[in-house]
Amino acid sequence: MPRISHLPKKAYYKISEVASICGIKPHVLRYWELEFSLLKPKKNRGGRRAYTETDIWVIREIKKLLYEERFTIDGAKKKLSTPGGRGSNHFQVAIPFDDHRAKEVLKIVKKEIEDLLKILEEGNSHNLRTK
Repeated sequence: MPRISHLPKKAYYKISEVASICGIKPHVLRYWELEFSLLKPKKNRGGRRAYTETDIWVIREIKKLLYEERFTIDGAKKKLSTPGGRGSNHFQVAIPFDDHRAKEVLKIVKKEIEDLLKILEEGNSHNLRTK
């Protein structure tokens, strides 16, 4: 994963550190967590948010869409969730996965592939019966 050059090298960052790094207020980060499913920082034992470098990438992308490109919250959600958003084949959010997120995504992909295989097998058995 490419490093954000000015970040101190840490596994987790506090909300105040992330707010300072990204140039936004902590209450905005908390609000964005409610609105954007990509932004899910872990919580430590004390219930405090523990952001990873991946979370910071997500936050920077959200900030860019909202503040620079002037998207609405709904528009930014669609842009982030749709590969190629707004009909462009070139847009893709370059957000690296940490190990935890990668495992979650792989589980989802595995389940979808298994579901597709079942559909294909059912289709093949149906075709064999009709011939």
